[in-house]
Amino acid sequence: MAAEKSVPPQETPPAEGSTSSAHPERPDGGMWEHPMVWLSLIVIGSLMIALFFGLRIAGLV
Repeated sequence: MAAEKSVPPQETPPAEGSTSSAHPERPDGGMWEHPMVWLSLIVIGSLMIALFFGLRIAGLV
C-alpha cells in the first residue's frame, strides 16, 4: 500500500483547492435587480390611482 503524501497543517491539500475561483461574481443586472426601483414604481402608481379615485369621489374629475 502506498502512503499518501502528507501536507503541512498550514497548507491546503491540492485536491481541495480554493472555492473563490469556482464561484465568479455575476455582473450587475442594472435597474432590474434593484428592489427599491420596483417598490417606488408600485408606490407611485398606487398613489396616482388613489388620487384619481379621491378626485372622482370629490367630484373634481
